[in-house]
Amino acid sequence: MFINIYEPGPKIKAAKLFIGFIFNKDQIYIKTKHILEKKFGQSDFESPLLPFNHTRYYEREFGVNLKRKFLSFKKLIQPEKLSRIKIITNKIENRIAEQGKRQINIDPGILTLSKVVLASTKDYKHRIYLAQGIYAEVTLYYRDKSFQPWEWTYPDYKTPGYIRIFNTIRGTYN
Repeated sequence: MFINIYEPGPKIKAAKLFIGFIFNKDQIYIKTKHILEKKFGQSDFESPLLPFNHTRYYEREFGVNLKRKFLSFKKLIQPEKLSRIKIITNKIENRIAEQGKRQINIDPGILTLSKVVLASTKDYKHRIYLAQGIYAEVTLYYRDKSFQPWEWTYPDYKTPGYIRIFNTIRGTYN
């Protein structure tokens, strides 16, 4: 039997778009949030400001005293849009850059009732290729009434504070 691989498959349940930010200048975050809300619609959750001190990876580019925030959006998206959204956020990072250095790190992801998925430009053993140089990583899974980390989950995503944030965002997913 011939299977037409070009025919669209069944629609799956839409996912909750969220974005994680790493930055050190509040005005850059505010500007970026405004751009993203124009692009993806109204946000429905904004995390408190968190210190980002789990790695020094971004200090050369952004400086010290880094901050983290998460934002989720009211409008749900189809999961296959994640790669396109990552490309858009990469372009926004480059547009806001000064003297060739990014001013903010913008990491989109999706949340469903069962998982948190991050988009990445880097391949690794636990990542699945989506499209256009973008990979997906299941970073957290839901069990026993809370999100849980995997062995490969970034250290900051394993913290109780981040887990609470994603459990809160999950509560807005409908």
